[in-house]
Amino acid sequence: MPKLQKCIAPFIAFIACLCIATAQADTGSKNIESKKAEFAKIASAKLDSTKSDSAPRSTNDRPKEPFTAYNGTTYILKDSDIKGVKTPPLKIGEKPIKWLAHPKYATRQIAIIPIAYRTKPGTLALSAAPTLALTIKPGNYKKEQITISDASKVKPDEASLQRIARERDEANAIYADSSAKRYWREPFAYPLRSTITSPFGSARVFNGELQSFHGGVDFRAPTGTPLHAVNDGVVALAKERFLAGKSVIIDHGEGLYSTYFHCSELKVKVGDAIKKGDLIALSGASGRVSGAHLHFGIVYSGVQVDPLDFITAINALFAE
Repeated sequence: MPKLQKCIAPFIAFIACLCIATAQADTGSKNIESKKAEFAKIASAKLDSTKSDSAPRSTNDRPKEPFTAYNGTTYILKDSDIKGVKTPPLKIGEKPIKWLAHPKYATRQIAIIPIAYRTKPGTLALSAAPTLALTIKPGNYKKEQITISDASKVKPDEASLQRIARERDEANAIYADSSAKRYWREPFAYPLRSTITSPFGSARVFNGELQSFHGGVDFRAPTGTPLHAVNDGVVALAKERFLAGKSVIIDHGEGLYSTYFHCSELKVKVGDAIKKGDLIALSGASGRVSGAHLHFGIVYSGVQVDPLDFITAINALFAE
């Protein structure tokens, strides 16, 4: 018997090692699957913008001084801020600014004032009677060097330039259309839970040539990451474009639009009624990009503004 035990001992040890290795492999596989599930949960989560600890931050903190704003941001004027005439006619240059219903209080009104990125520091007149004006300060915007491997996206040929012009005109026509109806009734959310890889307002230097400023915010988003509508609205555009790639534009009413660019797959079509949090697309690397991500933007009254600042400003109204 001792001899038999001595003979089979190595075999038993081998079987034991094999069992341990198998168990470790199973554990490792479970850990991998757990990590995958965790990533999927994070990637598909709808970021709760009402919680300050979960909200991505804008490049510029909102000024504490009254009647002060940075270029590229949004100023919310309230009827309660004005003495005398509560809702005087407003305009920037020759462009009228509408008074709108407060999203929380039916008897109050607000004016959403988009400050264009190229607005120079100084005084921005809003009304002559009574005299109303904003003090515009320069935003803290940086310069970005971006390398694009597809040279045709940096220096397009004539046919591509014509396509770009058509697509720009199409988008501007959408942004110029201001429906009387407001589709949203709740605070705005964010399209996904992720980190910011490129903020609004950065000067964009493509392959060594300064070409534009960044009119939105880029979120890190591996190809296939679910993207969600930031609030209720109607799909105004869903198609592939030369620079923006596969794109979705949502009309939220009253001249307000949210934009989602460089997607890999679109889940909606023009005319679809959208609810806050609905899946509208999957992220990707289509159009002029250096890698997969989501470009998210806000356009109000035809003006591109910092989307994070806009959401902060609008959501603050619900906290009053």
